Amino acid sequence: MKMTRSLMMFVAVFTFLATNSSDAFPQNYPNKPIRFLMPHPAGAGMDFVSRTVANKLTQSWGQQVIVDSRPGAGGVIGLQIAAKASPDGYTLVPTSIGPLTVNPSLYKNLPYDTLRDFDPVTTLISALNILVVNPSVPAKSVKELISLAKAKPGGLKYASSANGNTDHLAGELFKTLAGINMIHVPYKGGGPAAIAILNGEVDAIFAVYQNIASLIKAGKLRVLAVAVSERWPTLPEVPTVAEMGVPGFEVVNWYGLVAPARTPKQIISKINKEVVRALQMPDVIDVLAQNGMVPLPSTPEQFGIFLRSEIKKWAKVVKDSNIRVD
Repeated sequence: MKMTRSLMMFVAVFTFLATNSSDAFPQNYPNKPIRFLMPHPAGAGMDFVSRTVANKLTQSWGQQVIVDSRPGAGGVIGLQIAAKASPDGYTLVPTSIGPLTVNPSLYKNLPYDTLRDFDPVTTLISALNILVVNPSVPAKSVKELISLAKAKPGGLKYASSANGNTDHLAGELFKTLAGINMIHVPYKGGGPAAIAILNGEVDAIFAVYQNIASLIKAGKLRVLAVAVSERWPTLPEVPTVAEMGVPGFEVVNWYGLVAPARTPKQIISKINKEVVRALQMPDVIDVLAQNGMVPLPSTPEQFGIFLRSEIKKWAKVVKDSNIRVD
């Protein structure tokens, strides 16, 4: 029996609806749990920010936002996985300056392309980097640390959370501007790097403040300076590296949120608005400040422009510093 035109149209519409779940409709987003695929280790500064934002999204959306940590290779492992995830808004990537904008200059065969494989959602925060030393190091100021390094060329070691991360670049910039030689020792994340300096495996580190705040308060690490251009509001007694004899030194760390490329723009917009709203909540602002961080929300377009400028900026730093990743 031949189908009438009306019946054929009905079947076509029914088939479309049956084969296209409600996930495809932005107005129904989200209707299932969301994954924050984080290419950083648990316990690091990015982990803290991810869970803070995830908790707020869970409350507002009524859907669980799960933080899934996939660390390794300076963020390469996690971002490689994320680049292949379904672009449906249910996999989001909270990450930082290193994996997104420094790795493209560090790795010859990077298995992802920041601008091609990811859609920007928003910048999240600016995090304070702070120069600390193990108490066994006989230096109570930046000037004394520089003098010690000059007296023992290559005799001091500094840690980083990974090759090419902000703390590594901060150390290399410090060496260049101060005219000293210190040995770089990379670790797999901020947590392991903090443990290393605590145990005396290394002498110094430009660490994210949140990663070592408790150790500083307990007197287990000695603070020498902050890495930004002006004194930090919650640490007014701590000088900047620049004012302690290294003019021009400044390293700003930032975190951002991206999604797999080709995620619907309506979903990107919805996520952006909700994340920005969370970052502007007084309790979030307060807890960030306590951990040396300030909110840094943006539109997806602004973040995209920023990513391009940062990739260009750090390409020059990597080249000038001759940084290599095996």
